Amino acid sequence: MKVRVLGCSGAIAKDCRTTSFLIDDNILVDAGTGVGDLTLDEMRKIDHVFLTHSHLDHIAALPLMLDAVSSLRQTPVHIHALPPTIEVLRTHIFNNIIWPDFSCIPSADYPFMRFCPLNVGEQCTTAGVVVEALPAVHTVPAVGYAVQGLKGWWVFSGDTERNPAFWERVNQLPISMLVMETAFSERESALARRSLHLSPRTLLAELRLCEQLGCQVYITHTKPAETEVIMGEIRKLLADEAAKPSDESSPFSIQWLQAGQEFTL
Repeated sequence: MKVRVLGCSGAIAKDCRTTSFLIDDNILVDAGTGVGDLTLDEMRKIDHVFLTHSHLDHIAALPLMLDAVSSLRQTPVHIHALPPTIEVLRTHIFNNIIWPDFSCIPSADYPFMRFCPLNVGEQCTTAGVVVEALPAVHTVPAVGYAVQGLKGWWVFSGDTERNPAFWERVNQLPISMLVMETAFSERESALARRSLHLSPRTLLAELRLCEQLGCQVYITHTKPAETEVIMGEIRKLLADEAAKPSDESSPFSIQWLQAGQEFTL
């Protein structure tokens, strides 16, 4: 299984794209602005989109992508999401005011897209790839995702704050790669708590709940103006922990995810 990072920023700026991951050639996890860097042929091959939640940075490219490829496809694109997320898309995006309702165009029997509700804990197998919805704690109904590869699971936290239920499930999986949101620096930790995002200290507190020692950890969803600050704070916190007795130090190496990276799992 290949994972291509299309976007991993919490906002836009030059060379910064919002959240979207391409799994193999035909599955998207979130549909942020990073989708816009795909060619028409690459977009045409996408059969399934798994959305973590309804916030704009995770869905912004979905209506435009569907419009771009609708005439090039013979089958609908399947949009997998929590029922509340689907309701938001129906009411506020695909409402024939903001954007056409592609779930009934050109007809209800042969639409450009189909909504596929899924719930936390549910697994979906598409083209031989197993995708599981994981718990997330956010300001709107949200999930993370785990995707099974040959060498272990690719796990994405989605947008979340402290989340014990996430680790209860993730610790049952052989993780190959762990992608954790860290949207704010410590100087904005109060805003992180209020908006239900992680900052470096809460990220490390979450990782202490992870029993998959030694797995790759990448942070995502950093604001463009905050990325270097966040990484500097993480490095300092890890250095401080390394100076503690060995049973208190962090076993993880944490890296910053970047658009354009590709991983084989």
